[in-house]
Amino acid sequence: MADQLYTAAEAASILKVRESWLKTKAAARLIPCTFIGKHLRFSDDDIAEIMKAGARQPVTARERRVGHRST
Repeated sequence: MADQLYTAAEAASILKVRESWLKTKAAARLIPCTFIGKHLRFSDDDIAEIMKAGARQPVTARERRVGHRST
C-alpha cells in the first residue's frame, strides 16, 4: 500500500482551501475522504478526485440563449 494519507490540514494546504471548508464538505459526504475511526484523512486519490470535480471547461464562445433572437 503506497497511498499516503493526509490530515485535513495537510489536504487543505495541498488544495489551497480552508480546512473548515474541507471538513464541512467531508462531514456532509460531498467529497471523497476516509474516516479511520473518528479521524478524517484524505488519500492521494481523494485529493485528485476533489480537484477533478472542481475543474471547469474554459468558455470559448458565448452560447446563444434559448428563445433569444438576435437583431
